[in-house]
Amino acid sequence: MAHRSKYTSPRSRRYVKRVPIFWWVRKWNYTKFILRELSSVSVAAYAVILILLVRVVGAGPAEYQEFLEVFQSPVSIGLNIVALAFVLLHSVTWFNLAPKALVIRVRSKVVPPMFIVGMNYAAWIVVSAAVAWILLSP
Repeated sequence: MAHRSKYTSPRSRRYVKRVPIFWWVRKWNYTKFILRELSSVSVAAYAVILILLVRVVGAGPAEYQEFLEVFQSPVSIGLNIVALAFVLLHSVTWFNLAPKALVIRVRSKVVPPMFIVGMNYAAWIVVSAAVAWILLSP
């Protein structure tokens, strides 16, 4: 018969609280945080699609047409709408977080957070308008 020690590991007696898988739906702030984190998947998916688009354009007109046909299906359009919503959520939440990461001082005064947020949105509008002008001009 094996000899048992009287010593027990502290780990064996440690209390571990069980956390439900959807703990984050209880508070809106937690839900926003999780959605923002999940939205990065959509940003990555858009990046992959753009990389594939560049590759397909270089491959020739036939491959480019096939690529466009894939994205004209109702399922693809629906997925792109959902991904766009997540990318917009990602952008808006990051712009709203910018003043916490970027504290600007002019002389001895701190620039108001709303000014930093406003400048981010203004830059977004200017860049979007420039891209739209380039793409839509004949």
